[in-house]
Amino acid sequence: MLARARVCTTFQSGTNPTGTFIPILDGEIHLDGRSAVRSTLDMSSDGNRMWPATAASLLVPYGNEIFVERGIQYADDLVEYVGLGYHRIQTPAQDRAPNGPIRIEARDRMSGIVDGRLIRPIQFDAGVTLGTIVDTLVKQVYPAATIEWDDATNLITLTRSMIAEEDRFDFLDRLITARAKVWYWDYRGVLVIKNMPSSTQTVFEVEAGPGGVLVELRRQLTRESVYNAVVAQGEATDSNQPASAVAIDGDPNSPTYFYGRFGPVPRYFTSSFMTNDSQAAAAAEAMLRRELGLPYTLYLKAVPNPALEPWDAVSVRAGRGQGRETHVLERLTIPLTARDAMTADTKQQTVVLVGSA
Repeated sequence: MLARARVCTTFQSGTNPTGTFIPILDGEIHLDGRSAVRSTLDMSSDGNRMWPATAASLLVPYGNEIFVERGIQYADDLVEYVGLGYHRIQTPAQDRAPNGPIRIEARDRMSGIVDGRLIRPIQFDAGVTLGTIVDTLVKQVYPAATIEWDDATNLITLTRSMIAEEDRFDFLDRLITARAKVWYWDYRGVLVIKNMPSSTQTVFEVEAGPGGVLVELRRQLTRESVYNAVVAQGEATDSNQPASAVAIDGDPNSPTYFYGRFGPVPRYFTSSFMTNDSQAAAAAEAMLRRELGLPYTLYLKAVPNPALEPWDAVSVRAGRGQGRETHVLERLTIPLTARDAMTADTKQQTVVLVGSA
């Protein structure tokens, strides 16, 4: 097992940036699909002569980023790395100065969008494309950013003027969520805007026993953060009624059936970017599919797979003779040392009928 980190003093994208390698003494990457800042880095490095004593030092929290990878050395000349993304240095700390290890906290590039609140409102007129809006607001913070859409949603135009007033992230998040998409900075440092991955097509098998990767498994049933309906509402345009739609878990065989024993548990979402009922319905259905699932969660430890990401579906079997269960990863932690296991929180996903109330 190998891991490496390099400090980048300029904004770059891709999996082989130019930077200065620093040693990894300990650390891990935390990934949370429900958090605005999806990926955070917590690592320790050699403190000998590395403390950032000047503004030009490598580890200053003034915009430098750390690109992290985890991989495997199969032979002397055969090494494979998986990129874990760019993380902006947030806090370097040294408990045992002057030569003790330096602990570094860093966050992915979404932290710059969250921090970069607008100093004055920006108006986007009718006819402007969604891609132009995203480009404008993102590239004010990261001029060299690469933005990828998975379809032609970026070419859709506004039907009315919109004003981004102060919160850059919230404005963008509502625009993108209203189009039934998720967005995050991926392992290449690219801002990806895409549909949710399939919750039934598994990408990895987590299995106990010989040849398996499962180390430890805990499980619980909980109603916490489980919704069976989404109410999506837009804003009125001129004299028209505001767009609205309701999506529900309409499967009588589902344990979270809206009209069943589980009871109605709606979530509300409002966005001015939904200007008609069909847009509201698409957003409500997409959000509900992300929320749906049995109130059954797993906490597992497994041999690390650094290619896994939040919202990936995995197949889990707790032991020989046990049935397979499909779970969606919500949070996971990927260690940067060989002694630690990967941990993950999941929710079991079921195929249900999403309908209108």
